Amino acid sequence: MTSLAANALSGKLRMPGFWTIVTILAVLLLAVFLILPILNVFAISFFDAKTGELGISNYIQVFTRRYYTSALQNTLLIGFLGMLGACLIGVPLAFCTSRYRIRGRAVIATFAVLVLCAPPFIGAYAWIMLFGSNGAVTNFLEQFGINVPTIYGIPGIVLVFSLKFFPYIYLMTENALNTINKSFEDAAENLGCTTFERFMKVTLPLVFPAVSTGAIICFVLSIADFGTPAILGHGVRTLSTIAYSQYTSEMAGTPTMAVTISMVMIAISMGALLLQRRILAKRRYAGAMTSRPVKKSMSPAKSVLVHGFCYLVVFIAMLPSFTVVYTSFLETNGPVFTGGFGLDSYARILRDSPAAVANSFLFALAAVVLIAIVSGLLSFIVVRRDNFVAGSLDLLLMVPYLIPGIVMAIGYVATFRHPPFDITGTALIIILIVFIRRLPYGVRSTTSILRQIKPSIEEAAINLGASPAKTFTSVTVPLMMPGLIIGSLMSFITAINELSSTLILYTSKTITMPVLIYIQVIDGEFGTAAALSTVLLVSTGLCVFAVFRLSESKESAFV
Repeated sequence: MTSLAANALSGKLRMPGFWTIVTILAVLLLAVFLILPILNVFAISFFDAKTGELGISNYIQVFTRRYYTSALQNTLLIGFLGMLGACLIGVPLAFCTSRYRIRGRAVIATFAVLVLCAPPFIGAYAWIMLFGSNGAVTNFLEQFGINVPTIYGIPGIVLVFSLKFFPYIYLMTENALNTINKSFEDAAENLGCTTFERFMKVTLPLVFPAVSTGAIICFVLSIADFGTPAILGHGVRTLSTIAYSQYTSEMAGTPTMAVTISMVMIAISMGALLLQRRILAKRRYAGAMTSRPVKKSMSPAKSVLVHGFCYLVVFIAMLPSFTVVYTSFLETNGPVFTGGFGLDSYARILRDSPAAVANSFLFALAAVVLIAIVSGLLSFIVVRRDNFVAGSLDLLLMVPYLIPGIVMAIGYVATFRHPPFDITGTALIIILIVFIRRLPYGVRSTTSILRQIKPSIEEAAINLGASPAKTFTSVTVPLMMPGLIIGSLMSFITAINELSSTLILYTSKTITMPVLIYIQVIDGEFGTAAALSTVLLVSTGLCVFAVFRLSESKESAFV
């Protein structure tokens, strides 16, 4: 009897615990839906489509043929200029709002977040409606003999990216400026430095980590974006646009060139991140979190200039969204605006495109449910399980930030198009790719709030006899619920606006609003595109409002 009891106890001890099982499942989940598609893309890039031989012929073509090298040059140029433009807008705006008393600062921050959450391709076609060949502003100025530069080509793409992505720089830099020790700036001022010299020599180095992080995000998003170059390019090829065109032309066979281009995009993103870390490792600036800056009052003339700059920036950035909402209420006759106001465009989308609207909300909500469940479990592992696996999972969750959507989509097609896992063309594959790409938003939000919860609360529940699973569901989840809700809202905002990955994976039955908007813009159907875009913008705005109400840190929840 004693032997049997001992054997039973030994078997019980050998059984894996709840969190061990969860960790194993988490590793398998990320391995199948994140790592495997990327590895498939990497492996396919080394096979010649014609001969099937293993080699680097695809990469040789990418780096030697003019068709590819020009796209590579354009991508790097657009990425760098888009990042630079975002910095030139975001850093001065952050300095003004953090150092001076700005009336309506909350409005500026809200508009900045709304700009950040709106899909960039919406801004692209809105700028066409304003400054295109037949745009409203273009036609108005031509009456006075004024010819404005074209919105098409690299200048237009860079303009859209600068105005779209500057909130990353602004929000991160403002947060850093509000926490540095002002005694350093005071010392520089006492030594005779001008305001500009003090900013360049003292303030900017202190906030350089925040600025550089925002800049890297802007660079990666600029080179990964597909919709804006496709709409405004007019002959300007980028890696994202030719990866899509190569994929569609190679659909009958293995998309070797498309995945090769995708790997180059990944390499550029990883290279930018490593360069930033190397720069930060060589330049370390730190100060005590005391004596924080105090916002100053301004003279009347300076106040007008600073307020004018701040409001002008956010107004111009929001101008595409205002244009979209305005044009959605214009009466149309097919693709032509006829003047007057009406609900023709909304009637058309209800009549012709109800599936796209329904699919967008259903797919986004399904992905968000998965994100809420998985991010809660993953965040507990990352925060509470201090081991190699937890640390690796934390690093692995950075990968979706760096991998362009079009790359992940090609990887999913290559991975999940063969039995028994053939889900290509189904709603499931879109939900899964949106889930894996937006999972970091949920994990980041829940980990931040979980770090503020003392482990002793959970330990007390376990000491009272609760199992780890019961403790997590009854104690931890209620405490981290605000983080789960905010993470879910952020995931929904980005999921419902997803274009680059769904453009490759959609079918007529699984088309979504962003895909339909892109198609209608290409076809010149601006009325219905504006109506669909307004639905997206309103949905996004409601989620932003909810995050602002629920989050204590408000704007910092978005970066």
